[in-house]
Amino acid sequence: MPLQLYLLRSLYTQSYKPTPTLSLPFLSFRLCTMSTSGDIVSPSTTRIGWIGTGIMGCLMCPHIIKAGYKLTVFNRTISKAQPLLDLGANLALSPLDVAAQSDVVFSVVGYPSDVRSALLDPNSGALAGLRPGGVLIDMTTSEASLASEVAAAATAKGCWAIDAPVSGGNRGAKNATLAIFAGGDEGVVRRLSPLFSLLGKVNYMGESGKGQFTKLANQIIIASSLVGLVEGMIYAKKAGLDVGLFLNAISTGGAGSKSLDLYGSKILERDFQPGGFVEHFVKDIGICLKDCQNMGIALPGLTLAHQLYVSLKAYGDGNLGVHALILSLERLNNVSLDDGDSGGSGC
Repeated sequence: MPLQLYLLRSLYTQSYKPTPTLSLPFLSFRLCTMSTSGDIVSPSTTRIGWIGTGIMGCLMCPHIIKAGYKLTVFNRTISKAQPLLDLGANLALSPLDVAAQSDVVFSVVGYPSDVRSALLDPNSGALAGLRPGGVLIDMTTSEASLASEVAAAATAKGCWAIDAPVSGGNRGAKNATLAIFAGGDEGVVRRLSPLFSLLGKVNYMGESGKGQFTKLANQIIIASSLVGLVEGMIYAKKAGLDVGLFLNAISTGGAGSKSLDLYGSKILERDFQPGGFVEHFVKDIGICLKDCQNMGIALPGLTLAHQLYVSLKAYGDGNLGVHALILSLERLNNVSLDDGDSGGSGC
């Protein structure tokens, strides 16, 4: 395919040293395609695969389909892929099956273990089914070290891997306004820009793993800002303020924030539908804390946020949205923002 031919030429021109896993027939194929032109990513030349059609995937895939691309999808729970099948997507039986029918394969799954299984399993993973020159794009929030491992495995097969986690939640996925943090080969990221632009704005962050590091730093900021938001709301409630008026008053001042805009009214309305799950956020913060140990740094605010979110998950609220953090603070202080109940005896 044109995209694959371009990427194979790129692989050749970057002082690439063949490894024993690259056979002579493959090297001959790569050399014979070097002079072939045609490197445009388009619906007529590029087949797209997608692994993981949960909250985010199900909202992102329609943009790919509506742009005219042939899309093949896989999800462990087939019913979650049905809305995309109704739009014209094809169903695959495994990640390997997706990759065998695709030139570019996106993945958005839950945990690093899911990424490893979906992409690297030798019997059913996407890389095992991807042809030389193909591209894996993992948009899961995962470990930077795993992103580097996937990229190395892809390179050994004559393929490419980009770590491209996103921020913006289900609203950003639905409106195609996601912030995309890409790590890997810059030329490949640039070449794939027609696809990324269908989903949001891509930001090239550096070598493999740098996309994940960017997303994790993003999560650190979100965690601390959410703690501040819910603590301010609890304080306002106990002080006898109308919390709705309070949020509106501070929204244009120094305390105004994306977290306030996205979650303030939802918290008041007790709407805890997830744009991102509490249980996944616990995973993200856990990865950050592990990285902090490796880096030799202390982030006490992040540690506090982790404790509060772990408590929330322990109460059985792991499937709620991240703004359900208010529930942890309400329990801690015996106060509720709901039904005008201030709880306790005041400050």
